[in-house]
Amino acid sequence: MRTLCSSTLIGEALVILFAALVAMRLSDVPHGSLWAVSGVAMVLCVLLCGMLGRRGGVALGWALQLGLVASGVVVPAMYGLGAVFAGLWWCSVHYGRKIDAIKAARAQALTPAG
Repeated sequence: MRTLCSSTLIGEALVILFAALVAMRLSDVPHGSLWAVSGVAMVLCVLLCGMLGRRGGVALGWALQLGLVASGVVVPAMYGLGAVFAGLWWCSVHYGRKIDAIKAARAQALTPAG
């Protein structure tokens, strides 16, 4: 699950960077506000990658996704991107846990009883 969620977070950070570059050209949002919101979101994505193995890491990921949706107040495009990111986060967590459970069951089946 950590690998899948980390991949999603790094992808999010890159998309946020590219979205900020586009928004800078197409929107009338002040550049300082745009880069402040985008920069904080990118840094949080990267930091959260290291916290996924710890208690509460997934919950912090959900908080980040909600924060990204809420950042649509400053950068309106983030309403849509935030919803997409939240969907990707859900898929990463949901299917990552399923894959981990399958791997654990396989490992247990291969372990000799004794």
